[in-house]
Amino acid sequence: MIRPALTEIGLFVAPFVLYAAFLALTNAGALQSKMWTPRRLFALTIVSLLLVIGSFLALAQFSGAPPGSTYIPAHMDHGGFVPGETR
Repeated sequence: MIRPALTEIGLFVAPFVLYAAFLALTNAGALQSKMWTPRRLFALTIVSLLLVIGSFLALAQFSGAPPGSTYIPAHMDHGGFVPGETR
């Protein structure tokens, strides 16, 4: 469960990191407050949220069990452990 959470956090932070790298590489002064205007931060936040929403939609659409399948949870059968499976 931690991997999807870290992926979403990474997707949210990515535009900010890319913008900071751009500012650092162009010597524009990434640590100067005039480069991080409220409008620019708002735009980066919107882009971040769109990336996160897009990844959630892709996760919902392209992962998981096929339609009509049944999940059989892990159980003990004749004294042995049988892992869960999708049929």
